[in-house]
Amino acid sequence: MPAFEDLQPAVTTASASMAGEIEVSIVMPCLNEASTVAACIKKAQDTLRGAGVAGEVIVADNGSTDGSPAIAKAVGARVVAVPERGYGNALMGGIEAARGRYVIMADADESYDFGEITKFIAKLRTGYALVQGCRLPSGGGHVLPNAMPPLHRWFGNPLFSVLARLWFRTGVHDINCGMRGLTVDLYRRLDLRCTGMEFATEMIIKASLYRERLAEVPITLHPDGRIDHPPHLRTFRDGWRTLRLYLLLTPRWLFLLPGAVLVLLGLVGYGIALPGLTIGRATVGVHTLLYASLLILVGQQAISFALLTKAFAVGEGLLPVDPRTARFFQVATLERGLVLGVAFALVGLVLLASTAIEWWSVGFGPLDYARTMRWAIPGATAMALGVQIVLASFFASILGLRRR
Repeated sequence: MPAFEDLQPAVTTASASMAGEIEVSIVMPCLNEASTVAACIKKAQDTLRGAGVAGEVIVADNGSTDGSPAIAKAVGARVVAVPERGYGNALMGGIEAARGRYVIMADADESYDFGEITKFIAKLRTGYALVQGCRLPSGGGHVLPNAMPPLHRWFGNPLFSVLARLWFRTGVHDINCGMRGLTVDLYRRLDLRCTGMEFATEMIIKASLYRERLAEVPITLHPDGRIDHPPHLRTFRDGWRTLRLYLLLTPRWLFLLPGAVLVLLGLVGYGIALPGLTIGRATVGVHTLLYASLLILVGQQAISFALLTKAFAVGEGLLPVDPRTARFFQVATLERGLVLGVAFALVGLVLLASTAIEWWSVGFGPLDYARTMRWAIPGATAMALGVQIVLASFFASILGLRRR
């Protein structure tokens, strides 16, 4: 931990007070934290005072009914009422009310040591836009006994952190750590949208995508100090919501590239099955053609989903504008999509009609399925592709509509 003396030269309480400036705003989301909120506030105040930092403590109350707001006011915190429920809503309400240049956020349940905020201040002062705490040993942190459920410690948090490093290049080892600091300027530029537990994850991912300067500092996680109610976090509900956000923000790796591979494999299958090639002792026939059609259809759906998801995420401000995606949608207009989809449908219709004509030619009697299915299966596949392309084109145009 940086010594208090290391922080004093930048801004002292006295000099900042004379200038009427607040350097650091500490924001604590609060929902019925009467048993712990006072201790957290006092620790934060003592740390700011000891470090000579001009700061304030803001408690963003999210509808407490146990007297938490009155307790917070009594010990000198500024209380901001945030009626809209949700972890993200509470933090956004608190940050919007912040008067400091930097914001440090942490829960008011005594699981985070507010004596460690000097680490975050030191990094922010050197020019980092976002400083993430790390509780896990992989990033130098420490988890005290009974401070984190085993499922979170050994599976959930490491998994989500690894995925964030692989897919978004965040560089952090504990993406779910709730203790972090950032500049108010960065907060405004990120235009965060998630109102629940995903808020913290969205912040890290978007900062990384915007190529902001990120730092990580090790901290110690303590056992939850609340005795009157369990933690607000719900393992499976909030875990799924985080995974859902990942899926929305990284369609390239999860849908676009796998979809392209499936389509390619399907085309290879067609190249082998249509002429009925023999490979070794295996004769490739209509069954392979059917499986190849399945690969093509699933792959095309995955590609469409990836493109539509990217368009939605950019339109909603969850992702920055991607020049490549913008160029694609400039070329892939509704009209061109309709032409392509109708063309596929017409090819499919012709192939299906040829099999119907052949059935008519034999008086609607038995057909040579090994031969006719080589036309019927591609026909049905082309028809399905055409319809899917038309529907995806309409949906993409709806997402691209300019609206207020």
